[in-house]
Order: sequence, then C-alpha cells, then structure tokens
Amino acid sequence: MAARDLTGAVDFTVLETMTGGMDDITEEVLGLFVQQAALWSPLLDAASEGWRDAVHTIRGASAGIGANDLAVVCNEVEHGEQGLAAAGLERVKTALDVALSDIAAYRHELMLRSLKG
Repeated sequence: MAARDLTGAVDFTVLETMTGGMDDITEEVLGLFVQQAALWSPLLDAASEGWRDAVHTIRGASAGIGANDLAVVCNEVEHGEQGLAAAGLERVKTALDVALSDIAAYRHELMLRSLKG
C-alpha cells in the first residue's frame, strides 16, 4: 500500500493542520480512529438499538480527520428514516471501508517517512 493507493476519501490536510504537521501525532490520531472504527462497526446494523449513536460518533470523528465523504453519508443516514436504515448503513460501511483503506495507505507513507528520517 502506498500514496498511489489513496482515493481521496480522506483529505489528510485537515488532520495535518490540526496536528501541526507532526507525523507522530497524526499517526496516533489515525490509529485511534482505526481502533474506534472496529468498535463502532458491529453497531452498524439496523437491528442494533444504538446504530444512530454509532453513525453520529463516526460522523464527528470522520469530519475531524478529513473523511468528509464519510461524514456526509453518516449525516444523511443519521437523520434518515428508520425504514431506510439498512440500506443507509450499508452506505456508511462502504464509505468507512474506503476511508479506512486511505488511512492504511497514508499510515504506510508515514511509516516510510519515519524510516527515511
């Protein structure tokens, strides 16, 4: 995985601005996002009582790291009709997967940069 694998699903300049361009802090924030995504993912099920809370949390966290497409999808689904939840949550899962893929590629680049010194 490398920078060429980035899809643009995450605008990393948002996070870099927030972290002052400090790679170690950027890596820490992205690592926390990945860990939290693993916790939220099981709740992305229309049968789960807390799915709206999970989507709300993902929306805020994704906006904070520059995953704007994911944040938009989450906002739409969070405020959508219960009857459309299953289809909406599939959209959230897809957008989350794309964002996580970009994050993995970016973290790989951060690791390579740290090795180069």
